[in-house]
Amino acid sequence: MAKDTKKSKKPAAADSGSTQPSGDDANTARQIVVHAQYIKDLSFENPNAPRVLIEGANQPDVEITVNVGAQLLGDNQYEVTLNLAAKATANDTALFLVDLTYAGLVSPQGTPNDEINALIMIEAPRLLFPFARAIISDCTRDGGFMPLNIQPVDFVAVYQHNLAQQAAAQTNN
Repeated sequence: MAKDTKKSKKPAAADSGSTQPSGDDANTARQIVVHAQYIKDLSFENPNAPRVLIEGANQPDVEITVNVGAQLLGDNQYEVTLNLAAKATANDTALFLVDLTYAGLVSPQGTPNDEINALIMIEAPRLLFPFARAIISDCTRDGGFMPLNIQPVDFVAVYQHNLAQQAAAQTNN
């Protein structure tokens, strides 16, 4: 699948003898190191089995929620948790419920302090997501249903939504 990327072209500047890195070079020093990743909590419920498996169900309605959290563990190391929950229903009958909290231990490297929160809350879940998605897919398949393949998540939008909620909560207090 082709990826559409847009790059702005800047006119070449005359050499002024400066030794400061360009903006692109400065960003390459920023990285996130994943030390470990693991399932923190996993639950799969098939509350109406075997009836829904025998009768067969119509196209299910699937509700998916995504939450991201992070906790500083010390010495610039964070535990980032990605929670994916899905509930499938058909004709007001629950087919399955799956809830996964997938976590990773990460460290930001070469990142200014004012940019660490965004890096931890956007890039770390982006790295963890494919693994969590595969676990959800396997659980639903092993539960007797078609594999649930969650579409990619825009973690920038999730981050911005969380910031807006925090700001609203602070103004209400």
